[in-house]
Amino acid sequence: MAGCGSGLCCCCCPRCCGERESRTPEELTILGETHEEEDEILPRKDYESLDYDRCINDPYLEVLESMDNKKAQRYEAVKWVMVFAIGVCTGLVGLFVDFFVRLFTQLKFQVVQSSVEECTEKGCLALSLLELLGFNLTFVFLASLLVLIQPVAAGSGIPEIKCYLNGVKVPGVVRLRTVVCKAMGVLFSVAGGLFVGKEGPMIHSGAVVGAGLPQFQSISLRKIRFNFPYFRSDRDKRDFVSAGAAAGVAAAFGAPIGGTLFSLEEGSSFWNQGLTWKVLFCSMAATFTLNFFRSGIQFGSWGSFQLPGLLNFGEFKCSESDKKCHLWTAVDLGFFILMGIVGGLLGATFNCLNKRLAKYRMRNVHPKPKLVRVLESLLVSLTTTVVVFVASMVLGECRQMSSTSHSGNDTLSLQSMSEDVNSSIKTFFCPNETYNDMATLFFNPQESAILQLFHQDGTFSPVTLSLFFLLYFLLSCWTYGISVPSGLFVPSLLCGAAFGRLVANLLKSYIGLDHIYSGTFALIGAAAFLGGVVRMTISLTVILIESTNEITYGLPIMITLMVAKWTGDFFNKGIYDIHVNLRGVPLLEWETEVEMDKLRASDIMEPNLTYVYPHTRIQSLVSILRTTVHHAFPVVTENRGNEREFMKGNQLISNNIKFKKSSILTRAGEQRRRSQSMKSYPSSELRNMCDEHIATEEPPEKEDLLQQMLERRYTPYPNLYPDQSPSEEWTMEERFRPLTFHGLILRSQLVTLLVRGVCYSESQSSASQPRLSHAEMSEDYPRYPDIHDLDLTLLNPRMIVDVTPYMNPSPFAVSPNTHVSQVFNLFRTMGLRHLPVVNAVGEIVGIITRHNLTHEFLQARLRQHYQTI
Repeated sequence: MAGCGSGLCCCCCPRCCGERESRTPEELTILGETHEEEDEILPRKDYESLDYDRCINDPYLEVLESMDNKKAQRYEAVKWVMVFAIGVCTGLVGLFVDFFVRLFTQLKFQVVQSSVEECTEKGCLALSLLELLGFNLTFVFLASLLVLIQPVAAGSGIPEIKCYLNGVKVPGVVRLRTVVCKAMGVLFSVAGGLFVGKEGPMIHSGAVVGAGLPQFQSISLRKIRFNFPYFRSDRDKRDFVSAGAAAGVAAAFGAPIGGTLFSLEEGSSFWNQGLTWKVLFCSMAATFTLNFFRSGIQFGSWGSFQLPGLLNFGEFKCSESDKKCHLWTAVDLGFFILMGIVGGLLGATFNCLNKRLAKYRMRNVHPKPKLVRVLESLLVSLTTTVVVFVASMVLGECRQMSSTSHSGNDTLSLQSMSEDVNSSIKTFFCPNETYNDMATLFFNPQESAILQLFHQDGTFSPVTLSLFFLLYFLLSCWTYGISVPSGLFVPSLLCGAAFGRLVANLLKSYIGLDHIYSGTFALIGAAAFLGGVVRMTISLTVILIESTNEITYGLPIMITLMVAKWTGDFFNKGIYDIHVNLRGVPLLEWETEVEMDKLRASDIMEPNLTYVYPHTRIQSLVSILRTTVHHAFPVVTENRGNEREFMKGNQLISNNIKFKKSSILTRAGEQRRRSQSMKSYPSSELRNMCDEHIATEEPPEKEDLLQQMLERRYTPYPNLYPDQSPSEEWTMEERFRPLTFHGLILRSQLVTLLVRGVCYSESQSSASQPRLSHAEMSEDYPRYPDIHDLDLTLLNPRMIVDVTPYMNPSPFAVSPNTHVSQVFNLFRTMGLRHLPVVNAVGEIVGIITRHNLTHEFLQARLRQHYQTI
């Protein structure tokens, strides 16, 4: 069952917003609002969950019965073909982005470089700055316009994909329009000189390809439809999104194994051996597709596979003339650990500053007209361009070109993988035979600057590296979060590489460690800073090893990333987790805290149920669907046999949960307080009962109330086909009577049945009701009709719908006494959307959804548990 978000609550219930100050932390958690004292954004309830569990109803069983071994093999073969196609298409998206980024960047730098060289003598550098501003502002403006078309295309997209793999449906995140705006927007962002990368958005683009390609349909291309009945479920779609995200990593870094581990580490809650193999195959297809075309286009050597990814670090190798040089030694591990600590501290600082900036944008930029977001992007671009130009002109040092800068050194020859290192050296504002070390870093593509720091020897002074690191740190922190598609991997790597190279220079200059290899320290610095920002361990280790093609770096990279993560986690979360929390997404962690086992399923479940009978009138179904926002409804029948067992001694036993007579009003009062703070729920909990009977608290009247409840239990119940919505008319004792649980049916299934006229009349038997196949039930996936768009004039309200063939008769369920850790593990591991709580005699007593398992909700219930004790 899904609720509403904070914005929806304010629209539906101004009174609730007016009473915001008096709400308890638990109520704020339920509503998904911001706790003003702690400035904490709590999970919103308008996010839906994906349903990874199969609905094994009659139409699905009919499909299984008709499926023999040949059909099963054909289905599996189609899935492998789709996985391969996703990898190929993701590689082609990467090729498109890389080709135009390279084209626009080369055009811009050629024009500006020739202008700078000419104006250095004539004294017209202001004209060169205006030319650079013209290019950058134009490109950034186009990127911002694309984000206005599809707002979810902003940023790297990794937080959104992480949420999707975790089981949360983020609106618009995997649409065709999103990938178009993302791919085109990121090439303009990178070409516009912003401190962003194109590798992060590749992950989002791959995930969109994975979600859309197997569907063979798009809401943006409604007129193009194919009769392709496969993969019409959240289960299949989520698997393909996992494969697409992994393919995006593989295409970005040339790291298929790292991509597979990224998809596993960053969110996929359900995993199996078959999925691992498919994801790896998809990653390989993406890597070699991109490698094949890039090698052919750039070198004319088709089939040589020389460029494995968009970002490649080259080969790390000591100069043959330096016999004492080693890539790294055991003594260097001590320095690597210290660099990991510093990288964790820097990453925590970066995340803290970026979080404050994001909150400022949420309060002061996002509520304003969309044009303000474009102006902010242009302001960032203007500032970045001016800082880069002025820093290169004023802060750069003119250094003498050494023979190592022009020689055929083996390490330099490998620059041909993307661009020759020597050709990227800039002589701006410097006399002959010298070069500008600051301009060499700023006036080059970021990938070239990273290779400069990894493979050039003795070209950057400590002062230049310090200033470059500081400027890049601040500007990249300001840039991440503006309304343009932007990645964070490459800026973090470049910033960290400068930090590592600075450490190597200091060790050589002041400690006398001449034998150390500067490229190794630059790599470790890049790993330390990136690990401190994103807090990834396994996948990032493998990605960096595959990017360097040097397995000997495995141990130092792993140790550095672990230390950086532990250090950063001491202060705050990773940057992606921070942005997930800022969006209020109910993300489930890998496991709960140990103290949460003090709670049981009955403590966190939602006891207020809106349910349907196996045979229900259309009038009642329409009323329920239109007056509630729940996405699933228990299918129940009344269990009258247990009513006489309600009264035993001094206790009222209802739904296998015991309440003393003296506390019955306390429970009703609690339900009333919750209902008043949740007016957006049409099914206000116990509204009628509480309004009628909560007038006094004296013990004699409590006894009278209990007696009234017991007497009213034997009055006639609403008939089998209720004409009124139970969420609106039924009182407390009616809502909490014993209900035998038979299964779950989704809102989408009920609406589909109503749209297709699946019903029968009272004069007929349920066998006369039309039957829908599995393909017909899933034809409208993933955008099912809305109940408010249904033409009621086409429906006879007295007709009856038999929902039993279409419900899930055997969903996962737990006992009210199940510990929270067990509930959490079952829900997350199996990728559930709803988890019924059923007692020992088969009566449903509540339901658990994702929102009942968020950290904030559990913390609120734990505080309530302590107060009760």
